[in-house]
Parts: sequence; structure tokens; C-alpha cells
Amino acid sequence: MKWARIAFEGKIHAAEALDGKLKLADGRLIDGEDVVWLPPIQPRTVFALGLNYSDHASELSFQAPEEPLVFLKGPNTFIGHKGAVPRPHDVTYMHYECELAAVIGRQARNIRKEEASNYIKGYTIANDYAFRDYLENYYRPNLRVKNRDASTPIGPWLVDADDIPDPMNLQMKTFVNGKLTQEGSTKDMIFSIPYLIEYLSSFMTLNPGDVILTGTPKGTVDTAVGDEVVCEIEGIGQLKNTIAAKERKEDANAALYPGVHG
Repeated sequence: MKWARIAFEGKIHAAEALDGKLKLADGRLIDGEDVVWLPPIQPRTVFALGLNYSDHASELSFQAPEEPLVFLKGPNTFIGHKGAVPRPHDVTYMHYECELAAVIGRQARNIRKEEASNYIKGYTIANDYAFRDYLENYYRPNLRVKNRDASTPIGPWLVDADDIPDPMNLQMKTFVNGKLTQEGSTKDMIFSIPYLIEYLSSFMTLNPGDVILTGTPKGTVDTAVGDEVVCEIEGIGQLKNTIAAKERKEDANAALYPGVHG
């Protein structure tokens, strides 16, 4: 099954995909164009992988890591399908990162990779934008690169794990304004999802609602205000967003305090 979280008629609903529509718990069928899409889950601890595809590492002139390069993301970063991602006015390079996201469904501690699939609730798509201007070290992405407000669309669906028989062999594509700019496969991950669950659970407890963003293949390009970016992963769907201009601090102050000049 495919599940979504939406805002409709002033309330937040869980919905399932049915015949091209959204089915609410009360049985109503509604059109996806009539709702506000929210992240399909409310993320708890979010782990993100850096350089988890060797071709992307090569693209950035780095060697592939020998151990997972993991950093954390705050809940402030996530927005839903069709949301707008703000581009700061001073940024010269802001690129998308199409990623398969694995959502934990059961508490996990010291889990062997052979058992890892039993602890996954489902999968969704994330677009983990990076702001390269602020990057201090590719091996240690800093807060301003990966934790900016509304910088990570996720969704639109959470697909049950049972409906994705082989998450390590899914085609991935990204389109910018309808043009294919990124193409790869989850089979090219350096560290597989089972490996990552074994690795993370060896030193900390994973809980339901935790999310693992598994990295992106090569093909990341700069995006501009007004661009529509579509991330597509086989068996899950398409995650769309647009790039919006972020209001300058001085413009925001002028709106709040008209006639006052500093």
C-alpha cells in the first residue's frame, strides 16, 4: 500500500492511494490537487549518508568512504510533496539530491543485517538539497548545508516495505523543468540499507519513525529560482517541488517596520 499525510478542509488526514485518488479514513475519495501534501511520516531521528554512491564521490573528486559518513537532520528541514524550497539570495550553488529513504517501524538494537528488513516500515523519496557555498568539508557536512528550514522535500508516499521486494535494485531519476539530469540505481550504494541498520543499531537504539536517507548518485546540478525538480524512484512514485526565492533579512525587516531605515 501507499500512504500519505495531507491537509484537507482544515484538518490533517492519513490517506491511502486508490485508483488515482486519495482515500480518507472516512471513505471519502479526493483528488490530490485539492490537498496540501505533508511529509508522509513525522520524522524522529533522521540519519543522512554522505558519499554513499561511488560515482557521486568521484563526481566531487573524493575517494569512496570505507565507513559510513553519517550526519543528522532536524525536523525543521522537511516539507511535503509540491512544496517550495527557498534558495538563499547569497547562494551560488544549490543542488538537489534524490535519495531513497528507509523508515524504521520497530525498535532495533544490535540487529544483524540479515534481519534488518524485519525492522523497516516502508520507503519514501527524499530530496536532500545541499548548499555548497556553506560546505566546509565534504566528509563532515555542516549545519548550514543540510539543516536549513524547508530544504528537504519528502514523500509523497510511504510505501509498505512488503511492496518493495528489492530496495537495493531500484531505478532513480531526477528531472529539472522536464529535462532528465540524474539517473542511477540503488544497487550502486556503497553501504546497503541492511548494512546501515546493522551499523547504526550496533551503538544506538533505532526507534519507530526514525529515517535513514541513503545518499544520491552522480548527476547533481545547480537549481535556480522557479525551477521545478522531480525526483522519481521505481515503485514509489514522483516527488515534486519548486525553488523559491528566500526573502532577504533586510526586506523582511522593511515589511515589519515600514518607514524605518537603519
